[in-house]
Amino acid sequence: MRLGSGAFAACCVAIEVVGVAIFIRGFFPAPVRSSARPEHGVETPAPEPVAGASSNWTKLPSPLFSKVVIVLIDALRDDFVFGSKGVKYMPYTTYLVEKGASHSFVAEAKPPTVTMPRIKALMTGSIPGFVDVIRNLNSPVLLEDNVIRQAKAAGKRMIFYGDETWLKLFPKHFVEYDGTTSFFVSDYIEVDNNVTRHLDKVLKRGDWDVLILHYLGLDHIGHISGPNSPLIGHKLSEMDSILMKIHTSLLSKERETLLPSLLVLCGDHGMSETGSHGASSTEEVSTPLILISSAFERKPGDIRHPKHVQQTDLAATLAIGLGLPIPKDSVGSLLFPVIEGKPMREQLRFLHLNTLQLSKLLQENVPSYEKDPGFEQFKMAERLHGNWVKLHLEENHSDVLLGLGTKVLRQYLGALKTLSLSLSTQVAHYDIYSMAVGTVVVLEVLTLFLLSTPHVLCRKDELDVPLLSPVSSLLFYLLFLVLSAVHVLVCTSSESSCYLCSLPWLAAGGVMVLVAALLCAILSALIRMVVDSTLLKKSASHPSSGWSEVDLLLLLGTVGHVLSLGASSFVEEEHQTWYFLVNTLCLALSQETCRSYFLGDDCEPQHRFHVEQECVDILACTRKDSTSYSTPEPDRKGKGVSLSETKGSSKWWAVLASPWLVLICCRLLRSLNQTGVQGAHRPDFSHWLTSSDHKAQLSGLAALSLVVIFMLVQKGCSLVSKAALALGLLGVFCYRAATGIVLFPWQPDNKSISKVTQTTLPPLTFQQALWA
Repeated sequence: MRLGSGAFAACCVAIEVVGVAIFIRGFFPAPVRSSARPEHGVETPAPEPVAGASSNWTKLPSPLFSKVVIVLIDALRDDFVFGSKGVKYMPYTTYLVEKGASHSFVAEAKPPTVTMPRIKALMTGSIPGFVDVIRNLNSPVLLEDNVIRQAKAAGKRMIFYGDETWLKLFPKHFVEYDGTTSFFVSDYIEVDNNVTRHLDKVLKRGDWDVLILHYLGLDHIGHISGPNSPLIGHKLSEMDSILMKIHTSLLSKERETLLPSLLVLCGDHGMSETGSHGASSTEEVSTPLILISSAFERKPGDIRHPKHVQQTDLAATLAIGLGLPIPKDSVGSLLFPVIEGKPMREQLRFLHLNTLQLSKLLQENVPSYEKDPGFEQFKMAERLHGNWVKLHLEENHSDVLLGLGTKVLRQYLGALKTLSLSLSTQVAHYDIYSMAVGTVVVLEVLTLFLLSTPHVLCRKDELDVPLLSPVSSLLFYLLFLVLSAVHVLVCTSSESSCYLCSLPWLAAGGVMVLVAALLCAILSALIRMVVDSTLLKKSASHPSSGWSEVDLLLLLGTVGHVLSLGASSFVEEEHQTWYFLVNTLCLALSQETCRSYFLGDDCEPQHRFHVEQECVDILACTRKDSTSYSTPEPDRKGKGVSLSETKGSSKWWAVLASPWLVLICCRLLRSLNQTGVQGAHRPDFSHWLTSSDHKAQLSGLAALSLVVIFMLVQKGCSLVSKAALALGLLGVFCYRAATGIVLFPWQPDNKSISKVTQTTLPPLTFQQALWA
């Protein structure tokens, strides 16, 4: 079947999209969601389990705290609080952790470690997926059941100050708010001052129940200069003083209330060694979670080490602490130290509500939920709980009641841990079958495209795609039968749901036909290539092969790069692979160019050359130059162009020098900016230029670059266009000079003044820069 190069490329792209779509459908697993929709009012909770009697406890327990203050410090790592930096820069928080009335934890945040998915996890108790990274730039309204929605339905008055992501997720939920944008990363002072300036007046008032503060300065410092910057210590000290102000104010107000207050210090995610976040390194997923309240009394000598918990556990804990229903989609478990000081009946009631919620979520998302160990533990704990309540209502205060209560408590805690782990595993369950089929389709199309590379890069070329004959062959039908058998085997033996198994048989059969047809086409193309190569070797008129060194390099380099992406270390250091491939390609092009201009394949000097105009890619053109040197092309006057006539011309020098210039530019780019995980901390040319001591050199390089841009672009432009281009480039330099990045030639570089200004004056915010 003959196809034009454009039609063939379009078909390849269309099939690639199908394969990528199948892969993505398996890579993004279906989230664990409750089928019950969030209601506008507070729902009726499940009654207390009881054996052979009726319980008088059918309502939600009373709140544990009168007021809750959540201080979320963006990119707060656990070692910033529990490590040496916490001891040095956060003395008040360290005192509360070691000797105060508090419970401290190390909360693990699941990837992706980005702000918006982490806020969802904190408030809903669910585990957002990687698709939420895309939504992070434009946070949609959160429709899942969450603590904020439950608090509003219960009549709680909530106030928020900080990252405006909260206002996008929870619109019209706060009675008072002031959002700050997170996109001005260079601002780490005003972005936090805009939050703190509201504290004094809010803490003096008592007309609120929940106060949420989201500080962004620490995250911005990490993005600017990394976790080892001296600015980190100053920001931690600032946060410590804010925590001390809030805590002392809450303690003074507790005299007027019947219930204690709760202060929560947490981070949405951590910070890598380069200051970034989003991946799954230990520094990015480990965040501190400190619960501070006078209800957590500590006896002398009581040493409490930070325990490792999940970040999703905070939603259930806040719901119980505020007397609210646990969010329906929560996969977290109640932090038991919060309620261990309560009577046994209240502890069992709280644990029963949490375990019941997780068991319902398991039933709605796992077909074989009855076989789950956590569900069996829950049923056993519920029966024992009913017996305990019966004995308690009979006013039996014997040792049997105490021992049974302890046993029920351990049973509930074990069920909570197992159920939470099962649900979290279900969220991270990938459809391997769909991912494998999508990968096979993509690789087949890529292989077929690479086998046609010498021809598909030319505009007017036609390809003889080996598709019709293989489809009508016996091999195609055998492959189709084998793939259908594999499909039936996977769909009948797999306990988890697969996307391809849920498709109608006609659609699934179409996928199998596509996979079998592509595989037959690849085999046919390989056989044809071997036959053609054999014929070319036997033919004296075709002494050279149809594949040049550049073609083979492109093929092997593409395959090698695709295989390298299977390892996370290669993904993090992908630029090293590109450096190697680009340098090797430039050397191969240089060799191919010299061979095309000077030597033939038989090592005889070449006196004539031509350039094919049909090729749109320089690599394809270089291949044609190297393989068709024996046929001289006439010029417009009907005469051939000899090498002696072009030797020494600008075009001759440009062709010979271009690969080496590209190599030099690539080497300069490598030195310009260090990137990746391993080498990002190393000094580079950009750090040298941007330092205050080399501002004059940066100014000269910037001016030279703008002049070069003008010289390259102004050719063929009218006089008005040249003037507009010159003024525009001059305006770019003037703007950089006005912001202090570069200097005018007549402007002295006063290093002492610039250093004092940088150390004493805070950076301007975007609004201040506009009015300045």
